[in-house]
Amino acid sequence: MPRSFTVADFDFELPPELIAQHPAVERSGSRLLDGRAAEPVDRAFRDLPGLLSPGDLLVFNDTQVIKARLYGHKASGGAVEALVERVLPGHVTGPQADAAHQPPPEPVYEVWAHVRASKSPKPGTLIRFAEAFDAEVLGRCGPDNGMFHLRFPADPFALLDAHGHVPLPPYIEHADSADDVRRYQTVFARAPGAVAAPTAALHFDEGVLAALAARGVQTAGVTLHVGAGTFQPVRVEQISDHKMHSEWFEVPATTVEAIARTRAAGGRVIAVGTTSLRALESAAQGGALRAGASETEIFITPGFEFRVVDGLLTNFHLPKSTLMMLVSALAGYERVRTLYRHAIEQRYRFFSYGDAMLLARTSG
Repeated sequence: MPRSFTVADFDFELPPELIAQHPAVERSGSRLLDGRAAEPVDRAFRDLPGLLSPGDLLVFNDTQVIKARLYGHKASGGAVEALVERVLPGHVTGPQADAAHQPPPEPVYEVWAHVRASKSPKPGTLIRFAEAFDAEVLGRCGPDNGMFHLRFPADPFALLDAHGHVPLPPYIEHADSADDVRRYQTVFARAPGAVAAPTAALHFDEGVLAALAARGVQTAGVTLHVGAGTFQPVRVEQISDHKMHSEWFEVPATTVEAIARTRAAGGRVIAVGTTSLRALESAAQGGALRAGASETEIFITPGFEFRVVDGLLTNFHLPKSTLMMLVSALAGYERVRTLYRHAIEQRYRFFSYGDAMLLARTSG
């Protein structure tokens, strides 16, 4: 009979000083815990190409972190902090132009955002952000109406890039800086939309990518826009009662084809980060891996049947988090507990700016 897990099963004591507040001086200068063999092996991240075989495939998440945090105030003077969770697709209102001489309707720019204020702003409220632009509150939105629907006066991506702040995780205690603008972003970020970085990919630099190519390791991409829900605690005792947040993802046809070629040649598919893994396994929930874009609320816990991924490169995760449950599903619950104890004993650096771990999928 499968074991029934509680949130407490994924808890562990972490010395606060092991929470990395800044990245390593160089992207690939972090440590790598090789957790695939019976005994864990302490390595440097630059060793990664030699740990893989020619014909293996690394799948990266090419999402780009946006400067999603905004500071502002209401007309009353009350302070407001917003975290833009999602930029909605640009659309137009009003009747569509039915003749060439009729001008098209004006575009409308809208977002969903988490908003912190002394009093929740009501529909119609204007919020002045960064002393630069006004956003109108349209109402509540999102799961359980936990977010606010805002209308911006212009392209949200441009406004955020000009006036927003890097949405550093809650456990990083310093304000964002110019260094965070560069380092809380992968070197291959392409598609703007994430409010948290795919942190396992932060370790890759041009030197490591070149060494992987020289080794004959192939690469492919997916896009999953990481939401703020990735940091939300699990608030139920039985993990089976937890409902995951929704995130948008896309798996290109070229990636599906690359995985098929890798499989046919006997290579391994290794997800770079839990976000890449979630995108791939979400796209295969119908059986075969399919290209396309969709929303996912996939919750991967021990007992999950993996259809795509053979291995995972990942950072170390928060206690009692859904990501701890995911890595335990892939590599085995007891195995992950052992690896985390080793990492703490050996003073690995944890979380977004911390070190990495290489895992293989187990059969049970």
